[in-house]
Amino acid sequence: MPLIPKSHPRIKSLLIREKLVKGFDNGLVAKEGLLAQGRGEAFDYLLGEKTGRAAMNAIKAAAAQLLLAKTPVISVNGNIAALCPRQIVRLSKQVKAKLEVNLFYADEKRKRAIIRILKKNGANKILGSSASSSRELSGIDSARRIVDKDGIFVADVVVVPLEDGDRTMALRNAGKTVITFDLNPLSRTSHTADITIVDNVTRSIDLLISDCGKLSEKTQKDLQKIVDNFDNRKNLRDNVMQIKNNLTRRAKIA
Repeated sequence: MPLIPKSHPRIKSLLIREKLVKGFDNGLVAKEGLLAQGRGEAFDYLLGEKTGRAAMNAIKAAAAQLLLAKTPVISVNGNIAALCPRQIVRLSKQVKAKLEVNLFYADEKRKRAIIRILKKNGANKILGSSASSSRELSGIDSARRIVDKDGIFVADVVVVPLEDGDRTMALRNAGKTVITFDLNPLSRTSHTADITIVDNVTRSIDLLISDCGKLSEKTQKDLQKIVDNFDNRKNLRDNVMQIKNNLTRRAKIA
């Protein structure tokens, strides 16, 4: 890994890039995943590269929803495996969620690499690699329609970090509650999910873990109230306003 001085003003962003490049070199990340990171980074600039109040509210709602879930599943792709495998495994254990590898650019070798990195970070059973356990989601043509019969296929709540919009819609149409991380509040995924955390997953995943811990002692009634009071449309509007206000401030000092 190239030496990046700690004094560099862009050190956090550069370290994220290096994680993805290393993930690509290690067979975790598809080339297209590197392009997707660039798009997300552009929106992070617009958001001010910080976790705003709207994202904090969405994180709290996501934590409550996961604690209410009976069969939660966390879907893992290459970018997530490269960026935050330890936190994803920790979250799965905290809320008793299954882990399932699901890729847009299907590649068995890449699946095996992702499974290895998850196991290296403490995961036990990981779904999504057995052809005999595969089922298909209707309403989607990409390889992501293939899911595990013991995982996403029967899940009531699915966490889909860095997701594509058509599968989010397919999951919703299948009656599942969808939680996503998406830096773009204008995307199909953001507008289709039940709870959209508009934030960099490398920041918000730790906050989600923390909120799951804080809310774990709450009653089912209290958790349901948090979920019921969350409005994803308002959440997305608030994030757009965060971008607008950040740009307005920047315009005054430009």
